[in-house]
Formats: sequence, C-alpha cells, structure tokens
Amino acid sequence: MDELFEAASAAMARAYAPYSRFPVGAAIRDEAGRVHAGCNVENAAYPVGACAEAGAISRMICEGGTRIAEMLVIGQGAVLCTPCGGCRQRIREFAAPGVAIHIAGPEGVRRTFTLDELLPASFGPDNLDGGTPR
Repeated sequence: MDELFEAASAAMARAYAPYSRFPVGAAIRDEAGRVHAGCNVENAAYPVGACAEAGAISRMICEGGTRIAEMLVIGQGAVLCTPCGGCRQRIREFAAPGVAIHIAGPEGVRRTFTLDELLPASFGPDNLDGGTPR
C-alpha cells in the first residue's frame, strides 16, 4: 500500500485546483500489479473539470491495464475524501465489489472500504445483456 500512497501523494501535489483549492490524488494497482496515478484538474467552467479517480482510471486504460485490483484516494482536511458518485460508478466499471479502496489524508490511510460498501447493489457491465467486464 506504500507504493499507492506515494503515487497518490505525488499526483495530489501536481493537482490543478485553483478554484476549490482542494487537491486530490488517486492511485490504482491494476491486475498486473502496475500503479497508475491521477490528480484532479479543475476548469473555470466548473462542471468540465476532472476528478483524480477518473484521471487514474484513464491512465490505467491508456497503459494497458483492464481491472482495478486496489485503489487509494488522498485529500486534505479532516473529513474523509471518498470518491464522488460519478467516480464510484467509474470505479465499478473496472473493479469487483470486494476491491479495497483506501481513503487517506496526508498522514496516511484513514479508512478502507470495499467498492460494495461505497456503491451497494451497483449496476455494472455484468448487468447488461452480453456485457462482460474487460
């Protein structure tokens, strides 16, 4: 988990968050053990920004990964920085319900959830006729 924490922390340090001033980093370990990180990137037209989790998923796919084996999300502040609803669904596309998602602050991991705890009774690729996860 140290490798995920370091990658997510480094990504958070590069976040582009001039509006919220709330940098976030995320790191994924894929099915082959490779680590992929992303950071949030805001935009003056607020809804078109990108979450750190979405960036990490895009990087994983771009670099040949197909499944999330483990994930860590890091943010600042006293409250847990869990993935937003949209990112929970994005994670579901590439992760099984039992995948661990670690939530961290600058001092380290604060809590670990399974995807099923964050997105219970979820809808995913396996719900679609003929759809299978990659």
